[in-house]
Amino acid sequence: MNTPRTIRIFDTTLRDGEQAPGCSMNQVEKLEVAGALASLGVDVIEAGFAIASPGDSASIHEIARTVRGPVIASLSRAVELDIDASWDALRGAERPRIHVFIATSPIHMKYKLRMKPDEVVAQAAAMVKYARKRCPDVEFSAEDASRSDLEFLCRILTAVIEAGASTVNVPDTVGYAMPGEFGSLIRSIRAGTPNIDGAVVSVHCHNDLGFAVANSLAAIEAGADQVECTINGIGERAGNAALEEIVMAMRTRADYLRSACGTGLRCNVDTTRIYPVSRLVSTVTGSRVQPNKAIVGENAFAHEAGIHQHGVLTNRETYEIMTPESIGLPRNRMVLGKHSGRHAFDERLKELGFRLEAERAARLFEAFKILADKKKVITNRDIEALVRGAVPDRPAAWRLERFIINSGSTITSTSAVCLVSAGGQTCEQVAIGDGPIDASFNAIDKIVNAKPVLEDFSLDSVTDGKDAQGEARVRIRLADRTYNGHGVSTDIVEASVRAYVDAINAVLGDAAVVSGAADDASRPEDTANKRDGTKAFAETERSNQ
Repeated sequence: MNTPRTIRIFDTTLRDGEQAPGCSMNQVEKLEVAGALASLGVDVIEAGFAIASPGDSASIHEIARTVRGPVIASLSRAVELDIDASWDALRGAERPRIHVFIATSPIHMKYKLRMKPDEVVAQAAAMVKYARKRCPDVEFSAEDASRSDLEFLCRILTAVIEAGASTVNVPDTVGYAMPGEFGSLIRSIRAGTPNIDGAVVSVHCHNDLGFAVANSLAAIEAGADQVECTINGIGERAGNAALEEIVMAMRTRADYLRSACGTGLRCNVDTTRIYPVSRLVSTVTGSRVQPNKAIVGENAFAHEAGIHQHGVLTNRETYEIMTPESIGLPRNRMVLGKHSGRHAFDERLKELGFRLEAERAARLFEAFKILADKKKVITNRDIEALVRGAVPDRPAAWRLERFIINSGSTITSTSAVCLVSAGGQTCEQVAIGDGPIDASFNAIDKIVNAKPVLEDFSLDSVTDGKDAQGEARVRIRLADRTYNGHGVSTDIVEASVRAYVDAINAVLGDAAVVSGAADDASRPEDTANKRDGTKAFAETERSNQ
């Protein structure tokens, strides 16, 4: 019996995924996602693009220092400055990788690089060799490979493998290829690159035409041994190949792939961790999963049509080709309420995939008890919302103390908001606005002495019923960076206020990473002009300009 081929899962959620508009994460969030990816069992975590910003470099450094198991990679253009920045950030990694790329399509070489093909080959080989002197594991990517000349592609891959690249990546950068065409490209590369057996062949597919996963699977059939993907398929433009779809396709259609590949396939992903990791990424990026999304969408295992329901009740395999349990979707029906104890609550957290420190779990249990006094039944969605909203996981420069709303159809809405700083200073401001939520946001802007742009605001019900929690998400922009905030409460105005404060704290957390400006946030001097966090906020504005 043939030994199964292992397909390596290269996750680029923290790099390519984060480049999607509105999906930026701060360092605390990136560390949490990286830890979740490690527990998921991915082989490679592309932690970021070190040269892009001091914040990106710092996040890569922390992930490299603390996350063990997967290879930790940093992206670099084929220039020495980028490679040096990547290596500086990766030094503490257990298994570091420098990922070097250069464009290879005629249109990119002519208009973006303004280099001749011979110059591109020479630059690629020289920079792979330069990176190899620093790091034992170097990956090379031929950007826009699917629109490149095949003969040239084989030539440059031959050169970089000779220079020391241990992985060569063939990206469909603009999502241009069709599945049959892309599979043929991989076969041709394997046949036309003399030293191809000296490197792992990888693919990186975008979803502009909706074929990212199909192209990735076609490449696996054609001999690719690594696929680059993201959780929930997030990424630039229409996104990347979705990790959960590739992995579950390999598992669910193992019979077909065994026949197509001539051998069995396997990967190291623990599929029961897919759902909780999907929920985590959705929450920290503020990018909601569409209900009909394959594998992890809310409707993926829902059956409304009567004939479907009857079939599933008789035999689940009639309409379910995979089980909810196989992706870690919780099915525990034990009801939690105000009489539930700590043990039952902790067990439910584990079932939902949360691994929390004892102190945070204790604070969360207190929040659960408060919620249980307002709701008769606490659902899994309620608990997930509590974890992400009611008990923040990042250091808070500001905490909501109280708010008072005066609003109606015939009066101008007024809000008085009181926040408490990390240093214990209380600050209260009153503002008017077009409704109670706008007025509350304006009051908070007064407290922090800044007015970020509100780019997005959404409010949804966590569960059904009049006593359901409201889940608010906001995205604010300060200079050229965006920050997400999340809040939950049975009061929708409170949920909105908490989400906005959470976004403000994300700004200040980013300031602490990039410029150290938040160091002064715990030393209030007065409540008019130099309130807690105000200096850090102003410093953030300057650092992002």
